[in-house]
Amino acid sequence: MRLTASAPTRIDLAGGTIDIWPLYLFHEGASTLNAAISLRAHVELASRPAGGIELRSIDTNRTATAASWQELDGTSELPLLALLARHYRLQNATLITRGESPAGAGIAGSSALVIAVCGALARWTKSCEEPEDLLRIAMNVECQTIKVPTGVQDYRPALYGGIASIELGVDGIHRVGIDIDPHELEQRITLAYTGAPRNSGTNNWEITKRHTDGDRHIFDCFERIRDTAIAMRTALERGDWDEVGRQIAVEWENRKRLAPGVTTPTIDDLIARANAAGATAAKVCGAGGGGCLFCYGPPSSRVAIAEALAAGGARLLEYRIETEGLRLG
Repeated sequence: MRLTASAPTRIDLAGGTIDIWPLYLFHEGASTLNAAISLRAHVELASRPAGGIELRSIDTNRTATAASWQELDGTSELPLLALLARHYRLQNATLITRGESPAGAGIAGSSALVIAVCGALARWTKSCEEPEDLLRIAMNVECQTIKVPTGVQDYRPALYGGIASIELGVDGIHRVGIDIDPHELEQRITLAYTGAPRNSGTNNWEITKRHTDGDRHIFDCFERIRDTAIAMRTALERGDWDEVGRQIAVEWENRKRLAPGVTTPTIDDLIARANAAGATAAKVCGAGGGGCLFCYGPPSSRVAIAEALAAGGARLLEYRIETEGLRLG
């Protein structure tokens, strides 16, 4: 018996970090905007005639084995996979994972992986496959693994695909799809890896602590980040592409105010090169400090922007906006 699954990563357009509970509860109307992209996380499950459990990560070249799911815990060589396999009580199987995104890219590779693994394990063990169940388990187990609160936005592009607003409020979390032609956005965004991974858990946790401690500067930054996400959604729905670019630029300026490590000299240099080549806006993906950045500009400038980023040492990432989320087969 064999089963495969995959889930897309994402580009966060606006509103990142405010999606960490309970931060969004203090900013009425909070939301995030993101777009699923075709760089996917992949999972394969296969029967293991010899019995026991084997967990294997191709990306990290690590393997963990156990005689039964009861032996798996967070101290495993592969703690995330171990905790998921334990939750679903996996038996007599080999689970293999790989990702298409670079390590620490800031495009939610780990969240895509968790959704793909949850979907595969739920199907394999005949457990509940309802979206809310998968989302809850994915978020909670990833939090157990990284030991700091996780945001809620990244699991939804992995599960559903598409371009969407994730509305955050006291009555829950609601995904609202944005009905635009994905190609219109694709042809304006160039995605590149800076060459340095980022650590979102550390950055976001420090910001979360400062917010809950009553830091007025952080609170005001989140108010502006919320307002930018609202304005960008309106621009996207109108197809006002110049305004979308202006709001991406505003988002980046607000995000840099959150913490000194959000940008780096390498990121600043790459953005300056892209701007000189015709980009009208740029921002890092995720928490910053490294990973991926994307540059936004008119379709006529996309080739020049890509060449400028490559000349600056960035690794260009080919992608498309992914309209399909979790795949099981």
